[in-house]
Amino acid sequence: MTSRTPNTAPLEERVTGALVGAAVGDALGGPVEGYSPEQILERHGGRVHGVVGPWNGDAWRTARPVAPYHKGDGHVTDDTLMTHALVRVYGTVRDHLDAYAVAEHLVPDLITDPRWIPELEAEALLLQRIFLAEKWLVARIHYGHVDPREAGTGNIVNCGAAMYMAPVGLVNAAHPAAAYAEALDVAGAHQSSYGREAAGVFAAAVAAACVPGATPESVVASCLALAKDGTRAAIEAVCDVAARHADFESALAPLRAAVAPFDTVGPDYRAPSLGARRPSRLHAIEELPVALGMLLVAGGDFRHAVLGAVNYGRDCDSIATMAGALAGALGSPVPEDWAKTVAEASRLDLWEPAATLTAVTREVFARDVRRRRAHEEAFAEIGGTGCSG
Repeated sequence: MTSRTPNTAPLEERVTGALVGAAVGDALGGPVEGYSPEQILERHGGRVHGVVGPWNGDAWRTARPVAPYHKGDGHVTDDTLMTHALVRVYGTVRDHLDAYAVAEHLVPDLITDPRWIPELEAEALLLQRIFLAEKWLVARIHYGHVDPREAGTGNIVNCGAAMYMAPVGLVNAAHPAAAYAEALDVAGAHQSSYGREAAGVFAAAVAAACVPGATPESVVASCLALAKDGTRAAIEAVCDVAARHADFESALAPLRAAVAPFDTVGPDYRAPSLGARRPSRLHAIEELPVALGMLLVAGGDFRHAVLGAVNYGRDCDSIATMAGALAGALGSPVPEDWAKTVAEASRLDLWEPAATLTAVTREVFARDVRRRRAHEEAFAEIGGTGCSG
């Protein structure tokens, strides 16, 4: 289908749209995470069209005692908290990142400074909120002293690294290949196999969305040009199906059917299959292909893409985080009422990280230009260019 979203936004608006859009998608998807479209329909008496309350109402503290989080009411989850943590790392380093930057800056951020955790309704270390797959970073790097470039090996393979890679795509705005390479390095400290691959491809997608004149179709094309193995196959399969739909309601079941052969979790999201989340070259995480599919279905429109992701269910906070980041980077406006509600409910300034990252992105680009010119001059001096013989 032809994209319905113009793409003329400047850098500041793209960075803001991506980061605020990711947070809004995360908050909208949180309360229905883990459920099916049918369960969501029954619980809410229809599709979710904005911010809703916790699935179990006032009983959220005890309904799931293993995870007593206040999901809903505009609260962001660990997807946004980790994204903002990575922005803080960029704000400190003010250059490209690698796995060692994760060890030197991101891991200490997780275990050192208490901050407001919306789902806990309290100040706490970020370590106390993040999922076990993210706690792996601390266990392996801080306690295990593992080489940061190899620390992701052995972790469950999921979307844990991909979900917070939007800042890498934005720092490499309009350069998908560079975003892909940097994200693979950063994510090596956290994930392996198709989880790490998805982190690289998602960062590339965000960077591709920043290209002037970009469309959902061009974003998908950039992903397919870089993605490997099952990740590429899953994106291609899902997006081929998505191209036949213009409304998320009709796309919900077909997109799930398209990604199912590549998804290791299985039909019951809360009871993963025995082979779930193990390394493989044949499989892919579910979240990224579906987010790209919803972006196509929506023609790049933020509201439509995010609501499609939310009502898809399963790991829909991460799917909506990715769809929101991509639509925002394309320049589709994030609804002001949603952003205001999420910011106030989560007690977070959703715009400050965007201002920080925009400044860092400009600084990094200037450094890249200087580095590239120094290389060109050195290469020319050894006869690499401008030589006739």
